[in-house]
Amino acid sequence: MARPRVGVAVLTMGTRPAELRALLDAVAGQDEPASRIVVVGNGTGSLPALPEGVTGVELPENRGVSGGRNVAIETLRSFGDVDIVVDLDDDGLLVDTDVFRRLADLYEADPDLGIVSFRIADETGETQRRHIPRLGAKDPLRGGEVTTFLGGGHGLSMPMLDRIGGWPEDFFFTHEETDLAWRALDAGWKVLYAPELLLQHPRTSPARHAVYYRMTARNRVWLAKRNLPALLVPVYLGVWTLLTLARTRSLPGLKAWFGGFAEGVRRSGGPRAPMRWNTVLRMTRLGRPPVI
Repeated sequence: MARPRVGVAVLTMGTRPAELRALLDAVAGQDEPASRIVVVGNGTGSLPALPEGVTGVELPENRGVSGGRNVAIETLRSFGDVDIVVDLDDDGLLVDTDVFRRLADLYEADPDLGIVSFRIADETGETQRRHIPRLGAKDPLRGGEVTTFLGGGHGLSMPMLDRIGGWPEDFFFTHEETDLAWRALDAGWKVLYAPELLLQHPRTSPARHAVYYRMTARNRVWLAKRNLPALLVPVYLGVWTLLTLARTRSLPGLKAWFGGFAEGVRRSGGPRAPMRWNTVLRMTRLGRPPVI
């Protein structure tokens, strides 16, 4: 096959201009350059000055991670010369110059490869446990096939996106990666964690967002309703309800979580397309059955 061509997508809300510029400089410094680079301003009003060759798209309102990344995909698709979409957080940094080359090598070697998850580490080199995309894993340097991926830095096959569709628009943020990964797996694509592909990212907590608890619960219900066989929907949601009760120490957080859960039950999160039982078995063999 021809050498896969990389297109880069970065979302920004305009609050990190210095970090965004540092990231774009690191993208420009890759030893195998990207074919296209797109920066989407998610309700920013106006984007900062961008380097030559970078396409800016300004959205009048914040459409969330899912909506903004779908705009980036459509923009990259319109150029007709992108085979791999690389999503990068605007406060991330590529510290190595061979990331795109190594990524293209992976896709070139395996036509069934759909998603490649980068390793995320902070400035000290530490990877948070939540950034290792497998259950019970403590070694962030152990790669291999997985069932989900990290939103901050990853590659997506454009042929895969053409087949399964893009990000779940209604999710806004949280669990959108798992929704996309489950659909990819059900369509026969592979999801790979490649720790040699590093994105440096400041250490953060997802709970820093005021709507985190509500969105987490709502989207978890939607994830199950959209993707799981009917028998597994109550099992999955029951397990996560028990885990949330055991882990959450904030009463306001729990109140918001149950409010989001109720919202997820009442409202539709998009069309239902339950995965095949063969996919459930495949995910179980990969170490994470879709009940947790």
